[in-house]
Amino acid sequence: MVIIDKKIIFGFIAIVAILVLVYYFIQNDDEQKFFNFNIKTNQADLEELPINSIFKINGVKGEFIIDGNLKQYTRLFFELDNKNQSTYDELINNDDKTIVIYPIFTASAYNEPGFYNYYKGQCDHNCLTVPIKPILRAEIGGNGAQILKLLNYKFLSDVDIDKNPDVLKKFDKIILLHNEYVTQNEFDAITSHPNVIYLYPNALHAKIEVNYDDNTISLIRGHGYPDQQITNGFDWKFDNTHPYEYDTECKNWEFYEIDNGKMLNCFPDTLIYRDAALLKTIREF
Repeated sequence: MVIIDKKIIFGFIAIVAILVLVYYFIQNDDEQKFFNFNIKTNQADLEELPINSIFKINGVKGEFIIDGNLKQYTRLFFELDNKNQSTYDELINNDDKTIVIYPIFTASAYNEPGFYNYYKGQCDHNCLTVPIKPILRAEIGGNGAQILKLLNYKFLSDVDIDKNPDVLKKFDKIILLHNEYVTQNEFDAITSHPNVIYLYPNALHAKIEVNYDDNTISLIRGHGYPDQQITNGFDWKFDNTHPYEYDTECKNWEFYEIDNGKMLNCFPDTLIYRDAALLKTIREF
């Protein structure tokens, strides 16, 4: 009879356990960790709005301005509408090789006090360094972000791209929202990708740097800073801010080609929840 020392058995078990743990963590590291923006609202504070849409639209009670005889809600929130399921079936994204980049840096720049208080002459250079806050804002294409999320698109954020620019090489198609403020790392990664959908005009407009220790961004160049003559902070020839950013009706929307993808010729935030043809075009590119 062969007698095996208990120490050998326990040692073997320990080695197997370590190997299992190592394999688990390696697999975990290989998994793509997606960005998930959460919309924190109390359902009791919302009211459904009678707006022509293929989605249910809610506004926050009391959060609106009066424009003529119309209430203009400052924030909109979207849900799927069961009666439009057949439409969603045609629009849903099932492509794991498509990614949307959520514009955290631009959302942070629009917070107050921030970049726009400086542009308006309301504060000094101190307003050109602001905390990073992943807030859902209308100015960053907040409607588009919600609609694409409802249609099963996966997201990464500016931070993900800045820290690991090579991550974009894993995807066949990149969809930009209103990513106006980006780092050099992010700019290089996006403009070197062969298939980018620039869904909002004014993307890649100004250069910032990030201090991850302080969790802040700072404007470096662009948007008339540090010289009024500087428009695009990267001197990017495909900047389509003017005139397309100001066409919010999108009556004659179309995509046109540039070197590394396609650009939309209008600002689609009031169109994207109404026009199934636009959403189908985005999916099929």
